[in-house]
Amino acid sequence: MASILLVEDDRTLSDGIVLALERDGHLFTKCYELKSAMGQIRKRTFDLVILDINLPDGSGYSLLSKLRESSGTPVLMLTANDLESDEILGLSMGADDYVTKPFSLLILRTRVNVLLRRKPAQKQDVFETGEYLFDFHRMYYMIHDREIMLNRTEQKLLYLLVKNKGQILTRRQLLESVWENAADSVEENALSVAMNRLRHKVEEDAGRPSFIQTVYGIGYVWREE
Repeated sequence: MASILLVEDDRTLSDGIVLALERDGHLFTKCYELKSAMGQIRKRTFDLVILDINLPDGSGYSLLSKLRESSGTPVLMLTANDLESDEILGLSMGADDYVTKPFSLLILRTRVNVLLRRKPAQKQDVFETGEYLFDFHRMYYMIHDREIMLNRTEQKLLYLLVKNKGQILTRRQLLESVWENAADSVEENALSVAMNRLRHKVEEDAGRPSFIQTVYGIGYVWREE
């Protein structure tokens, strides 16, 4: 399971990419403009960024430069700029791969998984303290010496919270990452219901949670002492 930021202004293409790649269990955050993508990387960490160059409000290279200032997050450029000089520029600026449009979704899926494999999945997907062990690679979850069973939605929510522990995730971020087409088909109440179920499984006292805390009017955060 990997957290992927997809920055592509063509919404139809963006939806198609998510549909093709989510079968591998990846969690997607979709952005259609440079500004919103910049906001995402300031708030969260991702395992991979798929990045278009020609965005409505600027160049994807601006985001690539920002990422390279502070992280080694793999970046796959996905663009219509198909000249040899374009590819050389992208790779020289720090992109890990460069795919030109039109492209095969199967090839894209393969390249994405190759980039993600450069870091062992076991290290990316295992979170452990004295109180819990969450192994998202094997889908094995222990807390306070007891195993808990989580459905797919609960696993996605827990992964996002623990991976970004200490960072507030907004309700909109969680909805868009866990439920596809959230704005169109999923009521916000679905998030509250799912989070309540997760709390009852994770917390010793769901009414007084020590890990999954609500930030009223904003969203949720995973906190540890």
